[in-house]
Amino acid sequence: MTRDIRWGIAGPGRIAEKLVEDFAVVDGARVTAVGSRSLERARAFADRHGVDRAYGSYSELLADPDVDVVYVATPHPQHASIARAAVLAGKALLVEKAFTATSAGAAAVIELARSRDVFVMEAMWTRFQPAVLRMQELIADGAIGEVRSVQADLGVQRVFDAQDRLFALELGGGALLDLGVYVVSFAQMILGTPGSVTAVGSLFPTGVDAEAALLLGYADGRSAVLTTSLRNALPGQARVFGATGWIDVLPRFHHPRTIVLHRSDSQPETIVRAQLGAGYAHQLIEVNECLRAGRTESAVMPLDDTLAVQQVLQQAADQLGVHHAEAP
Repeated sequence: MTRDIRWGIAGPGRIAEKLVEDFAVVDGARVTAVGSRSLERARAFADRHGVDRAYGSYSELLADPDVDVVYVATPHPQHASIARAAVLAGKALLVEKAFTATSAGAAAVIELARSRDVFVMEAMWTRFQPAVLRMQELIADGAIGEVRSVQADLGVQRVFDAQDRLFALELGGGALLDLGVYVVSFAQMILGTPGSVTAVGSLFPTGVDAEAALLLGYADGRSAVLTTSLRNALPGQARVFGATGWIDVLPRFHHPRTIVLHRSDSQPETIVRAQLGAGYAHQLIEVNECLRAGRTESAVMPLDDTLAVQQVLQQAADQLGVHHAEAP
């Protein structure tokens, strides 16, 4: 594929508004179409960002022969149905996190994508941040010895509003799917898939989780302690502990510029790595490179990791009594 890779946007909401700006710093890619359940919203988005075509349905977007890859940025419960339709239409996909509302929904999308050899990736931008990549290099080089545990938190204070998407169960609201996905994915990236998940927290009156603390356990004694909240603000930092040191990922860890390496008997070393654009560009570049190379999965954000994260989120939600469902 030597021409520009042509992108479509499904869901012209807040996150899509931010991500689309980073196409300005991505070579060989352009947004050609946007789709929404509201034609008016799609046209307004297209006008703001110089997009050629606007559609009042996702099916029209997926039928456009001039769209190679679709970025899905709708509410979580809509991801699975849009993703399945896109795969059947032969469109590559970048699906906003959380990938789906349920682990069963994620498994169905992944199984279909693999059976059709269609590229699909979760839009977990954290894994592509230059500072995070440098952290992983240091860990692989043994800078802090064997990694034994991870801590991470991410929370914001939001006034409860039953009409707001964040607090609506049918729209995938709650702390876990919006913010908890970051802390779980970070731990999974470092430690792999846990053997046990223990969650405690509280709910809002609408049935979504207000806050959650997760303990991930591993057979060899490793652990992750993770906190997420819509009830109170949290620093948004992460720490990786090794046998001979640790690495701090400074706030906010899900798109950091700075990490601090602490080696035993050495002064802390501050390492700064700036993002390209607003930080979304790196995952867009990964999708483009994978498509040009004919790959159907990313090695940085593989689908097995996405499924493992969704399974942890599902277990936590079940323990808290939160019952998400995929939209038809």
